Amino acid sequence: MDYHALHRTPFVFPNDAFPAWSIMIVLYPYITGMVAGAFVVSTLYHVFGRKALEPVARLAVVTSLCFCLCATLPLLLHLHQPFRALNVVATPSPTSAMAGFGFIYSFYLLILVVEVWLLFRPAIVARAASVPGRAGKLYRALALGVLEMTPGAAAVDRRLVGILSVVGIPAACILHGYVGFLFGAIKANPWWSTSLMPVIFLASAVASGIAVLILIYLFLCRRSGIAPDDACMTSLSRMLWGALLVATVLESIDILHVAYEREEEWYLIRELVGTKLRFSYLFLQVLLGSVLPLAMLPVPAFTRLGDAAFRHAGTGVAAVLVLVQVLAMRWNVVVGGQLFSKSFRGFVDYPVTVWGREGIVAALVVAVLPLVLLAGAMRLLPVWPPGEDGDAAGAH
Repeated sequence: MDYHALHRTPFVFPNDAFPAWSIMIVLYPYITGMVAGAFVVSTLYHVFGRKALEPVARLAVVTSLCFCLCATLPLLLHLHQPFRALNVVATPSPTSAMAGFGFIYSFYLLILVVEVWLLFRPAIVARAASVPGRAGKLYRALALGVLEMTPGAAAVDRRLVGILSVVGIPAACILHGYVGFLFGAIKANPWWSTSLMPVIFLASAVASGIAVLILIYLFLCRRSGIAPDDACMTSLSRMLWGALLVATVLESIDILHVAYEREEEWYLIRELVGTKLRFSYLFLQVLLGSVLPLAMLPVPAFTRLGDAAFRHAGTGVAAVLVLVQVLAMRWNVVVGGQLFSKSFRGFVDYPVTVWGREGIVAALVVAVLPLVLLAGAMRLLPVWPPGEDGDAAGAH
């Protein structure tokens, strides 16, 4: 893009050449949303006793932890001086929502780490007492020197897991709702400034977390030669359909409300959606990512049409489409909201780059990294298959 040509355009101000927030800021709420969504599935089992979700209960909480560990990487890559991020925590402003993120994130990460440790403590203790060499030293360090697990200790751990799951529910909501709060609080941008933004982000986050958990579960079942549990897949498909329905309704209400009021910002938003965001919004987010999976999911969720493999495949395809929808929604909010020129007399362009610190390749690496951590966690802990190493009682 010609920088000087932009400045010759009458409606572009000198500080209005390119959007300041890049694809990494798109990826940040995308990964964070999967943290909250996967944790919801784990909580439904450990707190509310949804027995159908037992096959994915431990997988869900470990998946949530792996994505949470990578949630800040897009932000750090976006910053030119990433070490200055510590200043937000060291010298926080009590009135800054951004300053609060460091504390919210740290608190939620601590909950996940402790809960995962308690869930897998029976297996960690058993391996600490039996595995030799360096691996044994690692397990003994994780077991904090304890080499025997008593029934009383296991009962205490189960109660603590329930308490942490209850505390983690509002923490997960705050963690991701805060992202929508940041955008919704920017009054000068008509695409962002809405009180529904935190709820929209949270609903789509739950949908994306359930979707990625479905795909991971189907992949692990196929790789292990295990048939997916039909009751578990039915429950997950119902949850995915419900979360996507709520997110789609809220997104529709938001834009329909602006269209009905027909204030001056509506004509700008209408032009943005019809031109700059025609493909990413109308096709990817609305048609491919919302309408199609909403039509597909009722078949595996509420009917017994076809065999189990057919229904599971339909749920998997719908999960992929939901992930596309949520990514497109994040793109349309973050990038689309910056395409307004600050004069509100036209639009600017976002130059997509392939290489570099904030290019597509770097974004793909960051997006895949949580799955790499999950693969490592599965080598260290008996995450899969469920009940391995006889630690099912401790995990429940």
